[in-house]
Amino acid sequence: MIWYILRRLVNYTILTVVASSLAYVLASLGLNPAQKFQQRNPPVPPEVIASNLDRLGVNPEVPLLQRLGNWLVGIITRGDFGLTAGYQPVIEQIGARAGVSLQLLLVGSVLGAVLGVVLGVWGAVRQYQLSDRIVTVASYIIFALPTIVMAILLMILATWFNQAVGTQVIRFTGQYSPGIPNEFWPQFADRVVHLLLPTLVLVLGSAASYSRYQRSAMLDVLGADYIRTARAKGRTRGSALVRHGVRVALIPMSTFFAYSFGTLVAGSTMLELMFGWHGMGEMNIQAIRQNDINSVAGATVFVAVLILFSSTLSEILYAALDPRVRR
Repeated sequence: MIWYILRRLVNYTILTVVASSLAYVLASLGLNPAQKFQQRNPPVPPEVIASNLDRLGVNPEVPLLQRLGNWLVGIITRGDFGLTAGYQPVIEQIGARAGVSLQLLLVGSVLGAVLGVVLGVWGAVRQYQLSDRIVTVASYIIFALPTIVMAILLMILATWFNQAVGTQVIRFTGQYSPGIPNEFWPQFADRVVHLLLPTLVLVLGSAASYSRYQRSAMLDVLGADYIRTARAKGRTRGSALVRHGVRVALIPMSTFFAYSFGTLVAGSTMLELMFGWHGMGEMNIQAIRQNDINSVAGATVFVAVLILFSSTLSEILYAALDPRVRR
């Protein structure tokens, strides 16, 4: 199994390098880092513009492949992603913002996957019953709602709830509230309150998606021979489904997890802007607005590495659930 995981990890690492290189190339072709200098009044001398672009490593007079090579060498040898448009190290910006985004992504992905799998199994076992129909209708409604609309609806509901109880119980602006005592439990409670709504949006979207796939996969195994064999050996229906049916139905879900993680990252980008979280999504949007090539490429590397780890985790789960792929 170790060699299997190592092979997959090497493949995903190569894909990460390719994706990051393409992101740098596309950013270099689509963005104009000289624009902020060209719009100044009085005009900035061309040699000053060229000097600043050379300092950033994004001078279009230098061949694109040479700039890409310098950027990759800097990452590999020094962990240097270059400078932002404000002449700050990109790696420092990533370090300051990555933890903010990971709070949303990790909690949202884990809770969404667990809830979606449970609802999918429940719906398959109770096919066409009232609970199954309720979950199905709710999933399709959530599918139809864009992330922005769902976030706005939850904000409205939270505002109504706060007005009903007469105090601001649910807070949804920023990552934390100023003036909280510097103690663990008050700080923890405040972070949880601010994390509630954006995480709930991610969890609902993920659970709706996972539940549909898990229900379909579970229905395929309910009538399988090994389920009937387990029942014939004396196992109860619930025991046979949990020990044999759910494990087999989870195999395709492990692959789906890796692909759905990219969608989750995109959803968290919009949520960061809406809820005032200063994470990687906000950094990427600001970098595009400022024609900041290095920051755009650095944010893409961050996303690519996250998908690398999620893909590797899905391969580990796949190998653990299906021993045949370890050979």
